[in-house]
Amino acid sequence: MKHFSYLTPENQKITFFKGPEPFNKHTPRSLLSHALGATLYMPGTRETIAQEFIRKKNPGLVAAVVCLEDSIADSEVILAEENLTAQIRRLGQAIAEEELASEDLPLIFIRVRTPDQVLKLVDKIGKYSGLLTGFVFPKFSSDSYRYLEVLGDLNSQASDRFYGMPIIESPKVIYRETRLQELLEIKGLLDAYQDLILNVRIGATDFSGLFGIRRGPDVTIYDITVIRDCIADILNIFGRIESDYVLSGPVWEYFAGEGRVLKPLLRRSPFEEFQTSPGHNRTNVRQQLLNKYMDGLIREVILDKENGLIGKTVIHPSHLIPVHALYVVGYEEYLDALAILEQGYGQQGVLKSHYANKMNEPKPHYHWAQKILLRARNYGVYNEQQNFVSLFTQELHV
Repeated sequence: MKHFSYLTPENQKITFFKGPEPFNKHTPRSLLSHALGATLYMPGTRETIAQEFIRKKNPGLVAAVVCLEDSIADSEVILAEENLTAQIRRLGQAIAEEELASEDLPLIFIRVRTPDQVLKLVDKIGKYSGLLTGFVFPKFSSDSYRYLEVLGDLNSQASDRFYGMPIIESPKVIYRETRLQELLEIKGLLDAYQDLILNVRIGATDFSGLFGIRRGPDVTIYDITVIRDCIADILNIFGRIESDYVLSGPVWEYFAGEGRVLKPLLRRSPFEEFQTSPGHNRTNVRQQLLNKYMDGLIREVILDKENGLIGKTVIHPSHLIPVHALYVVGYEEYLDALAILEQGYGQQGVLKSHYANKMNEPKPHYHWAQKILLRARNYGVYNEQQNFVSLFTQELHV
């Protein structure tokens, strides 16, 4: 699996100064945890999951979550389990018959309802359970230790590694009077199994529901004050360098619209400065993004990155490439990161940047530079004259 593998060799050469590196479920956790990008959720009742993966229906898909929780009705759980089992077996057969190359299989996670369901599903899937990368634990709280016990037992018995991804979305976390203690207790639980925790995910939809609110397509989750404050505290506990957890951004819920209230914040200049390929009108590219409410998604992903979140839960395939395009490292920030790391920690004072437009301080910017190079390995580095518009343009014409 590799980001932007759908691009032709010619387009990859035009777009990237340094191309993305391949990865799979066996890639070291320190790198894999940053690679999930836009993780596509799909209900466990969908009968075309395997066929979509085999036919590569969704360009840019590298990670998928098959949901057995909130996306299906309570009455559909048994049906969804049976369907999921059949879909995974179908993928295993496709790989065995060389209908699908194993390196083209996206990372697959199952969002379960209970810890016991994890063991039940692994048993039902049988020899093909190794195709799974792990499990998503919803509404994770300080009482959810059983999920981690099951995950630990499963890894001690299996030859393959299975990762866990807890979703922090419980009332005790969003309610201020219980938040700090709850977050510290959750972190204490996860610390004992840290090598098996791939991402810590934030469930802003459940948080919002506890207050009867829902963000509109013209705003980001950071504009919802009660959610923003909670995210800040989650970052404070889990986002510290010494914590070594990767936090993923909340879901973006919109993929089309018929009008808007607020003025779009997607500036014209990146599109006007960028030369699109022949036949592609750069103004039309911007307008298509606005029509799809991509400008809200773009702004939220940028704010995710600025706040130290990497990865995004998405519910529509049209979100995949835009999110990944924003994770590609810019040429200038790549040179800055290299320069900082080349000096070592504390070996030199402030440096003038390559473009002489900012200061680089090796000590305070050191860990930032490390994260930039992790992103560069997973998502690549743009050529000097390229930016996200290049990949957006190609996405709109895939």
